[in-house]
Amino acid sequence: MEHSFTATIKSVLAEFFGEARAERLFEESYLIQYLNIKMKSADRGSKARSSFANLYALYVLIEDYVKGGFYQNGLYKSYEGASFSTLFARQRQLPFGDKLQNHALNNRLNAEFEKYFPLVQAVPIIRDLEKSKYWVNENLLILNQSNERTNLAQAVLRIIDEYIQSKSNAIEVFIAKCEELRQVNASESVPFIRSLLAANTDARLFEIVSYAILKNYYQNEVIYWGYSLDDLHKDFLKLYKTGRTNANDGGIDFVMKPLGRFFQVTETLDFKKYFLDIDKVQRYPITFVIKSNESLETMRNVIEQNARKTFAIESVIQDYMSCLEELINIPILLERLESVINYKGINDIMEEIILQSKVEFNQY
Repeated sequence: MEHSFTATIKSVLAEFFGEARAERLFEESYLIQYLNIKMKSADRGSKARSSFANLYALYVLIEDYVKGGFYQNGLYKSYEGASFSTLFARQRQLPFGDKLQNHALNNRLNAEFEKYFPLVQAVPIIRDLEKSKYWVNENLLILNQSNERTNLAQAVLRIIDEYIQSKSNAIEVFIAKCEELRQVNASESVPFIRSLLAANTDARLFEIVSYAILKNYYQNEVIYWGYSLDDLHKDFLKLYKTGRTNANDGGIDFVMKPLGRFFQVTETLDFKKYFLDIDKVQRYPITFVIKSNESLETMRNVIEQNARKTFAIESVIQDYMSCLEELINIPILLERLESVINYKGINDIMEEIILQSKVEFNQY
């Protein structure tokens, strides 16, 4: 598979090892092939999934390897290993990495690598769970070609650095585009926002845009509440973000006052994810905002049918299904976008997208 960033990968390999060897290394290294697969979004701008978690797990381990001089001294087999806490802290120091979880270091990188290369026995991360020590698998870093030993460690770090820079540039362009559109009329802003509500949009951007639309949509809805009919309060609904955007943090994404509704943004129809979120809040009803164009009936049926394959008790299934307070898909978000535009225009939505994007992508 080749895409626009493939040329950058080959260019880095040529810089380190020469043009002739670069092509062979690209073809023969499973690790380089894995990077190539993961970096296909580099040319698709800010809207494409960036896939930093697994890349950063690989990066911090190889960085530790290089800092120890093991790419030169050949003593890695005797190395005591890097501690989890050190690697995890380093991950979060990298651009866009401050909210990453521990999944990539502990399992996801190896599992995904095995998915792409099922016949390869080596996996990228070697772990000693008892001692909480980690190593990069040197068998994937070193290639022997025509009796010539090649260590890819430094080249891999450079490739990932180039990818980070590419994605950073894309985010800067995105925010600049938002700032520019804020100054013009809605005829240009509206198509741009619609384009962000797509199945291939980065999970963080989809969450940001969903929040901006729903926050402004609910602001126009009124509720009357109180402890007696003689003492009712009039309130507009207010939607709050509960923290930084992160599709894998396991928390609740939005909370509404004064109704106390919970909102969770997701891009999957895996019932286990829905039921897990419901269990985390002791089966409190949740509204799910889903990055899908499937109809609400289809999505609900898929979730329920898959649940039946795991749970044999009807009452358990229905108990969980009743906690799906509302499903909001892309078509509904587009409808609510139009509703907001009709009664208050597009400016407030653009302001919110810019604000949340700057916070999320560390532009403040």
